[in-house]
This record gives sequence, C-alpha cells and structure tokens, in this order.
Amino acid sequence: MQNIPLALARPQMVLARIVTNPNSPDGPPVCGKGISLTESLIDRLTRMGVQSITVEGHPVIIEGERTLDEMLTKLDERFRRVAGDSLMMRIKEIYKSRLIRSMEG
Repeated sequence: MQNIPLALARPQMVLARIVTNPNSPDGPPVCGKGISLTESLIDRLTRMGVQSITVEGHPVIIEGERTLDEMLTKLDERFRRVAGDSLMMRIKEIYKSRLIRSMEG
C-alpha cells in the first residue's frame, strides 16, 4: 500500500484505507477500503479538501523514494551481521515478504 497525494490519484486505483472528511476526522467515512477510484470521486475528495489517500499496491513513483530493489538491498545490509541467527533470518524473511507485498500488490 502507498500513501499518495490526492493530485497523483488516478481512476482504477483502489483505496487501501478508509477516507474521512478532513474537517471531521472522527465522523463517518467518506469512502471505504476497497473502493475503486473514479474521476468523479477524485473530484469530490478534492473539493472536500482531502490532501492524501492510501491506495493498494505501489502505483506511483515519487521522486526520492526508494525502489523495491533498493529497499531489499538495504534490508540485506541491515541483517548481514546476524546471518547465523535463524530467528533473525526468519524475522528478515517476514519483513521481506511484507515489503514485497506492499510494493507490488
């Protein structure tokens, strides 16, 4: 899942989290998780003052953001010193699978 500025939202992207009215964050949701965006919905959210949304996958490349390959390389570097520890390797694999799932899908 990826948090993106609403200005980068496009039709067919799917919300990964509910969207609330920024003027009433404790109020009822405006859109539910799993809703597919349309032009009219994006326009409505813009008029309401919504600044960002969380969408499924990782559909937008934002300047300065690391790629999946860069993140996986960094993960390998962080766990290098504990390579002989099976529990730490299991934690690394769990983190790796969650990272891949969030970036790809």
